[in-house]
Amino acid sequence: PSSRSMELLSPSTIRLDRENICAIGRLQSLWEIHSLYLQQNKIEKIENLGCFPNLRFLSLAGNHIRKVENLQPLRHLRVLDLSHNQIQTLDPDELPRSLRLLDFTGNECTQQHGYRELVVGALPHLLQLDTQPVRGSTGEEEEEGGSSSSEDEDDELLSELGGPFTAGKDFFADLHRELARHSQRRRREALEEHRIRLEELQELQERRGLLLPPALR
Repeated sequence: PSSRSMELLSPSTIRLDRENICAIGRLQSLWEIHSLYLQQNKIEKIENLGCFPNLRFLSLAGNHIRKVENLQPLRHLRVLDLSHNQIQTLDPDELPRSLRLLDFTGNECTQQHGYRELVVGALPHLLQLDTQPVRGSTGEEEEEGGSSSSEDEDDELLSELGGPFTAGKDFFADLHRELARHSQRRRREALEEHRIRLEELQELQERRGLLLPPALR
């Protein structure tokens, strides 16, 4: 929608939260997208996310999702927010092993017997689960198929957030605000650059007009 066009200016972030989206459609591969916001929609199924092969941050909070599935193609995913959905049972094998932060708050699956132990055991790099730090986790083990360059990019991305992973129970809210702040700053810079370019173009046109004969002005 045109009302959301400004939200899509960032080359690495897509914000489509609160748009009454019912399904994730098929798209062509979007390699440059690192952050995807789809919270507070009406999505019932996790699907068609393979078009974001370099996705690092995914928010699907506040939807109608009943099952965790189709996340394995996201081999670089670090942050996943599935809080306040309708997930009753969880198969940890469906979660990408690259995850550092994971939130299932508000889902029935958190009451599943041995839930926390199962999730932590399946995710060797996990630092925080449901706003609580994972004890003894260092996140230093090399992930399967990973590379040092990928890890460096991840560290750079997360270092911009300005705080440790275990920042307290409001971590995800703080994370969203911080990412939004960076996104707003990037949009302002892009708009300012666009304004300067328009002024330069207008000035150039005026100069050319002065050089034309009066009959051609």
